[in-house]
Amino acid sequence: MATFFPGESHTFSEYLLVPGYSSSECIPNNVSLKTPLTRFKRGEKPAITLNIPMVSAIMQSVSGVDMGVALATEGGMSFIYGSQTPESEAAMVKAVKDHKAGFVESDSTLTPKMTMSEVMALKDKTGHSTMPVTDDGTPRGKLLGIVTSRDYRPSRDDHSALVETFMTPREKLIVGDKNITLKKANDVIWENKLNALPVVDDYDHLIGIVFRKDYDSHKTNPNELLDANKRYMVGAGINTRDYAERVPLLVEAGADVLCIDSSEGFSEWQKRTIEWVRANYGEDVKVGAGNVVDAEGFRFLADCGADFIKVGIGGGSICITRETKGIGRGQATALIDVCRARDEYFEETGVYVPVCSDGGIVYDYHMTLALAMGADFMMLGRYFARFDESPTDRVNVNGQYMKEYWGEGSARARNWQRYDLGGAAKLSFVEGVDSYVPYAGSLKDGVNGTLYKVKSTMCNCGALSIPELQEKARLTLVSSTSIVEGGAHDVVVKDTQQTVSYR
Repeated sequence: MATFFPGESHTFSEYLLVPGYSSSECIPNNVSLKTPLTRFKRGEKPAITLNIPMVSAIMQSVSGVDMGVALATEGGMSFIYGSQTPESEAAMVKAVKDHKAGFVESDSTLTPKMTMSEVMALKDKTGHSTMPVTDDGTPRGKLLGIVTSRDYRPSRDDHSALVETFMTPREKLIVGDKNITLKKANDVIWENKLNALPVVDDYDHLIGIVFRKDYDSHKTNPNELLDANKRYMVGAGINTRDYAERVPLLVEAGADVLCIDSSEGFSEWQKRTIEWVRANYGEDVKVGAGNVVDAEGFRFLADCGADFIKVGIGGGSICITRETKGIGRGQATALIDVCRARDEYFEETGVYVPVCSDGGIVYDYHMTLALAMGADFMMLGRYFARFDESPTDRVNVNGQYMKEYWGEGSARARNWQRYDLGGAAKLSFVEGVDSYVPYAGSLKDGVNGTLYKVKSTMCNCGALSIPELQEKARLTLVSSTSIVEGGAHDVVVKDTQQTVSYR
């Protein structure tokens, strides 16, 4: 006979937090949202820590280059979608890693023998007017000079002129050494009235460039998620089919962490994928796995060596797995079960495996509930799809601005690898829909607003960190009537389209 889980399966909307004692220290500005992304042993620190508990979903309609940069700027991480060729995904990862974050690796490098017309074409392509000149034309070659828009006049100068004839040569450049800090670099820029400062190693090879405007931007974003080389951190999705080809390209491109993108993670296919990564890269390459919805699934992936484990099947706003296959579990119940298993695993083994809640987030307060129930961070699709930085088009639908949003299991995406069960290389039936979501402007404004709500609620619970919230949180199930009571009711809500007369 089948195994029946006791009790009902619940969603986030069926729970509320009960306030706890708040001291005078419990104010939003004192709250830390730092949280581990990857597994670690008791007494040690995780290799990667998020500054905010948010990562973007591994989806075509969510996680592109702009999302990767914007989310890392706020302290989270984007996972570049894997339903594309390994080469194009690696190029996206590299584009995020090369983006301006303090120290910049040039994507507009010249050689002395290039012509002015080639310089102009490269400027049009990249949009960058400051171009270092190296001996081999690579961003890490020996620095020979630099070209800016002040060094040539396209309207008057000969377009066939060689770079070496109009560049500012190396001996006239002010440069920083390899050990220079971002603060010191900014001091040099201001003292010498520069717009950019090349940074070189002991052999005069170019390491990167510090721009005046990028330093200013960096100072206004204290939560930036940066690697040891001051580059934005970014993740990438992989599947259980072509990992031997895809993973090396992503690692070479600089991906900080990988994640197996699958609708169901309790499988031998994920075990094989993790084993291959460990056999070829040891513990140096971090890889998350999932998705699972119970303790048994968690323990399986934890024993396989997953660096974090995603929880959730069928709870996404564009996911129809539950109605198509009858597979899944209420997100709140699944999360509570898995997080309890994570804590037990930590007590038994001394290894902490972070849990990611993936799906089921409808309202901002659901994020606080997910954290209180044990999630270390959340993977969000619909939430991020609404912003300018998602890779989809903004459209006008019946007079309202919307953003396109589609699932990886939809006919549009046809990401069959995500739903792979070892059969034919195709999507036999859809498990996602094609949709619109209300346009919500810039990611920065949206994320800051959401996280202020999260911090405020944490203060109501007397918590100044996510671990403290998980320790102190008190949760209660609510009835359907209580859910109705929680919104506006028994009133006529004012609407901008109403006509009101005052007498």
